[in-house]
This record gives sequence, C-alpha cells and structure tokens, in this order.
Amino acid sequence: MEWTLGIAAIALLIVGLVGQGFEMRGMRLESNPAGGMGSPNLFADRRNFKWYAVIGVGMALWLAAERL
Repeated sequence: MEWTLGIAAIALLIVGLVGQGFEMRGMRLESNPAGGMGSPNLFADRRNFKWYAVIGVGMALWLAAERL
C-alpha cells in the first residue's frame, strides 16, 4: 500500500463527507426552517456535486493506493 496516497484519500473522504453534511444541513434548514424533513430531491441539488466529486476522487485514490 502506498501510504501517501492512502493518507490523501482518507483526508479527501473526510473533507468530502463532512462538507457534504454541512451543506445538506444548510439546504434542509433553507427549505424547511421549522426543522422538519427537507425536499426529497435534496441529494440531487447542484450544490452537492462538488462534494460528490471530492468523495469520488478520494475513493479513486484509495483504490489506487491499495493496488500499488
């Protein structure tokens, strides 16, 4: 296992998941300020795609680290 790629992959995964969590919380509070459930299309919002890309790159790096 290539440790530098593995550490970078873990860092990207953590940043992506935490960032997406905060983004989703903000979107849910914007769409329904009373604290109820948000829109069913919350995961398809365009603001999530950057986090999906960060998570995808982290997963690809993790796979590359395992294969080396």
